[in-house]
Parts: sequence; C-alpha cells; structure tokens
Amino acid sequence: MGGVNNINPTGPSTGEAPPAAPSPAAPPADAAPSRKKPGRRGGCLPWAIVAAVLLAVFAVWKFPSFKAQAELGSAYAARVGCSCRYVQGRSLESCQSDFEPGMEMVSLSEDPATRTITGSVPLLASRSARHAGASGCLMQPDN
Repeated sequence: MGGVNNINPTGPSTGEAPPAAPSPAAPPADAAPSRKKPGRRGGCLPWAIVAAVLLAVFAVWKFPSFKAQAELGSAYAARVGCSCRYVQGRSLESCQSDFEPGMEMVSLSEDPATRTITGSVPLLASRSARHAGASGCLMQPDN
C-alpha cells in the first residue's frame, strides 16, 4: 500500500476535465464585492467638520442668551435661598426644593458670618443675597 493518497484523480485517465483557471478579468467567486465607489473621498470626516463648525456658530450666537438666563437663575436662587434660610429659618438643603423646574444647574452656598447666600451656575454666573434684618434679603451688587 505504498501509493495510497486521499486525492481524487482528475485528468484523461478518469474522463474528467481539470478545473479551468479563472480569467484575470473576473473576480474570484468567493470574493466579496467592493462597496466603495471609485472617486469617492473623505467619508464621514467632512460631515463631522461641518457639524462642529455649525455647533460652534450656534454656541457663539446663543452664548449671550445662556449667560443672561444663568444670571437671572442665580439671582433668583440667591434671593429665594436667603429668604428661606434666614427669614424662615430652614436648612439650605430644604431651600433647594423651592426652586422652579429647570433650575437643577443652580447651586446654593452659604456664608454664615455675613448671612449671605450665593446662587451660582457653574462657569456662567454667580449672584449673592444678604439678609438685612427687618428689610429681608437684599441682592448684592455685581462686582
């Protein structure tokens, strides 16, 4: 049994024709078709750049409005927080429950020595109100 192999013979002795070689112009049958169109360039990068530029223009255009709303919100929070803390005598944490919906970005801080409450929106605005005895809470001027 010296000449045994597991290859089926082909050729003139078996009557079968050998497999034909693929032509150079035709792609192999198992090759996946290319999805990239010829001449197409860039992909998603130009769209990402356009989106970033539009976002930057929108931010610059709307920044004064955002800043004004942050100033108003921080002043409102300081005034309400000061009245809640020093007129009603409640804790500063319970005063934050008095805020209107949409004021989640505004935080309160307290300076007990001067009886001042500061409302602030990070990186945009900060305003303070001081308890003035019988006059209630007064807004501090901007510095």
